[in-house]
Amino acid sequence: MSTLTGLTLKAAIDGLSAKTFSAEELAQAHVTAIAAANPRLNAFILETPDKALQMARASDARRAKGEAGPLEGIALGIKDLFCTEGVQATAGSKILKGFIPPYESTVTANLWRDGAVMLGKLNLDEFAMGSSNQTSAYGPVTNPWKSQGSNQALTPGGSSGGSAAAVAADLCLGATATDTGGSIRQPASFTGTVGIKPTYGRCSRWGVVAFASSLDQAGPIAKTVEDAAILLTSMSGHDPKDSTSLDIAVPDFSAFVGKSVNGLRIGIPDEYRIEGMPEEIAKLWDQGVEWLKAAGCEIKRVSLPHTKYALPAYYIVAPAEASSNLARYDGMRYGLRAEGATLSEVYENTRAEGFGDEVKRRILIGAYVLSAGYYDAYYLKAQKVRRKIADDFDVVFHEVDALLTPTAPSAAFALGEKNSDPIAMYLNDVFTVTVNLAGLPGISVPAGLSSTGLPLGLQLIGRALDEGTLFSLAGAVEDAAAFRAKPTKWW
Repeated sequence: MSTLTGLTLKAAIDGLSAKTFSAEELAQAHVTAIAAANPRLNAFILETPDKALQMARASDARRAKGEAGPLEGIALGIKDLFCTEGVQATAGSKILKGFIPPYESTVTANLWRDGAVMLGKLNLDEFAMGSSNQTSAYGPVTNPWKSQGSNQALTPGGSSGGSAAAVAADLCLGATATDTGGSIRQPASFTGTVGIKPTYGRCSRWGVVAFASSLDQAGPIAKTVEDAAILLTSMSGHDPKDSTSLDIAVPDFSAFVGKSVNGLRIGIPDEYRIEGMPEEIAKLWDQGVEWLKAAGCEIKRVSLPHTKYALPAYYIVAPAEASSNLARYDGMRYGLRAEGATLSEVYENTRAEGFGDEVKRRILIGAYVLSAGYYDAYYLKAQKVRRKIADDFDVVFHEVDALLTPTAPSAAFALGEKNSDPIAMYLNDVFTVTVNLAGLPGISVPAGLSSTGLPLGLQLIGRALDEGTLFSLAGAVEDAAAFRAKPTKWW
């Protein structure tokens, strides 16, 4: 049974189609693996074994009647930012403890429509605010990878650390995740998995707990590029309940994997060669260039001159939107309610008890930059910078078809290592935030190992709605890198 958890999502689809095993057997293998691993990894906030087996049996029944969907019987983990009808959704926060949504997010509804099975709700940084999965009210997630010769616990990245860790440890065949400033791609890089943030509006945000509404976007974390393409095809689609959802057809993204990339023009942005970049990251980037050259791509140096302003702009825009979105958590409608002598005290006590330090920090920053006298100086200026960053991409995409960069400035670091310095933590997003600010698609592909044996990823950035080209290029990088490493099981 344990061999079933080691399958790729595509191999599981093929095995189920061939009736080599049943959806119930597949679900049971994962349920068993989660029960054994989660006490050590803490990837799941909530395990739903009974629901998984019930959904798997229903899946087997549909297959027996010839009604199998594209994801029929596929066992998935769901980031606990997605509302799931009748199953607790916490956003990794104490303030939502016990909240059981009476509705299903559009993305998860799409997955269930296509036959997928839910194994449980995955851990995350509180309200998706973090780069290390240490701000969760339910404890940090531990990366299944270890440095060579060390037993130190490492971060899986954030905010989708539970999603990345669960996929890397073979606790699910794939997982939903969200990306506001790099929260799919950075954890994918840290765990040797594939993660894609699609174009803003490609996946519905309805039923996904909001962090920063103009930046948030759902996407999958998976074991291979093909698996990610299969998942994104099901997750995507127009949703009239989300005013930012794009009313465009969803292609079969898996059809792009394996297509020739000969003749494609790849940009290498000068501004991403930041001061102090570790030599092994720079070498891997250069290696990625050589791989794409060998596949027939034309390489071109390009400039994105406003890149250096991306992190400051992001850390004004995102907290501003967060302070507005999180105003709804007041103890009146759902989740935690603290005692107080007056209504104002109930509000104050609920928010003081319910939010963690990082969420409070971002609410305070956001409220400050939106306040009278500072709105123009900070928020308005950040939005102008955001437009400049988007314009930079518009210019270079007249010259090239995609960009190649590192995903993260380092391999996974130790849990607790950067807790005392928020700025050092925020710098983890230096290569990823520009993509969110411009609303573009970006994918991280595992491409090599660090000197201490930890995964390193390369990022491909594409034109809006051109995920197909990214999947073709990511497939070429995946083939060339031939990344087959798995974490040594210690959990």
